[in-house]
Amino acid sequence: MIDTKAVIVSDPNEVKNYDRVILPGVGAYGDAMEYLKKTGMNEAVLEFAKSGKPMIGICLGMQLLFDSSEEFGFTKGLGLIDGKVVAFDKTKMNMDEHKVPHMGWNKIFNKQNKLFNGLENPYLYFVHSYHAVTEDKYTIGTTHYGYDFVSAVQKDNIYGFQPHPEKSHDNGIIILKNFMKL
Repeated sequence: MIDTKAVIVSDPNEVKNYDRVILPGVGAYGDAMEYLKKTGMNEAVLEFAKSGKPMIGICLGMQLLFDSSEEFGFTKGLGLIDGKVVAFDKTKMNMDEHKVPHMGWNKIFNKQNKLFNGLENPYLYFVHSYHAVTEDKYTIGTTHYGYDFVSAVQKDNIYGFQPHPEKSHDNGIIILKNFMKL
């Protein structure tokens, strides 16, 4: 599928040795940030981001790139992209049609970006109850679920995707292949 070798790294001193980093994530924001700090991975990720080499956060990994999250109270994030993570605003949604968590296939309305080469407004797989709020200059994709929310971002060498490309069949494979070409 993707002609590359991936390695799971648990030693923060090794992160700098790689050409690219994928910051995955499933779970709660606060727990994830606590784990990154406890293991020293938060500093390793911040240093890698400064290197200019490509990095992508996926789902919770994308959310961790922002300044903070409101999930289970306030938690400070990595601060690599200006913005915050908030719960879906159920007052803006028809709850008969839109359940939280947002789970399943949905479309990203994408801007022109190298990660979307070969795709136009692709369907990708989502599983989340929170989403990012950030400036338009960092937003490379939005998705509609009751209202429009940010679903893909880029700031310099740092990318983020709220959906899971690895669970998104051919469209996700294209995104990951494009990431490997950066």
